Amino acid sequence: MIAVFLFSLVNSYAQEKGYKDSIQSYIKEYIKTHEVVKGKDTKFLDFYPVDQKFRVFGKFEITKNSPWFIMESSGAIKNLFRVYGTVRFSINDTIVFLNIYQSQSLMETEKYRDHLFIPFMDLTSGEETYTSGRYLDLNINDIKDHVLVIDFNKAYNPYCAYVSDRYNCPIPPKENHLNVAITAGEKQFRKKEKD
Repeated sequence: MIAVFLFSLVNSYAQEKGYKDSIQSYIKEYIKTHEVVKGKDTKFLDFYPVDQKFRVFGKFEITKNSPWFIMESSGAIKNLFRVYGTVRFSINDTIVFLNIYQSQSLMETEKYRDHLFIPFMDLTSGEETYTSGRYLDLNINDIKDHVLVIDFNKAYNPYCAYVSDRYNCPIPPKENHLNVAITAGEKQFRKKEKD
């Protein structure tokens, strides 16, 4: 019985270590290929420690015949989105809902036809993370049997977090303001003006 328990413990540790290693590799690649922050400035890109509890399994429900709407953004350009569906999951003992959006303009391209987008804010926004929220990217194929895995360790900042006057970034609708702290993913970019 003890041997089975120890094997289970070792196996669980190996899985967690493998998961953490895969997310660390993901973050390294993210930093290496960042389109806005380059060179020495990449040292200011900051992330929470990888935490597997922020990889959640959510129940997905598609939204049929959802109307297109203009999502608010940081700039003058306003793009059309629709709610593709909703995902429900539990995090920090709280049941939360997030809308998943689809961009009309991206649907017109071959590469991003099946792209889905989750802009969100949480209790860390404006404190430890970017004031106007963070993003997650998904694909329609990520939804399996009405289940969607959301990994907040991959949450990233919009480009406006680095250069506010050059980019046009969607602002998370109020439906995607979470009343929980998502202490995972990218943190606030804290490069000082003098650097």
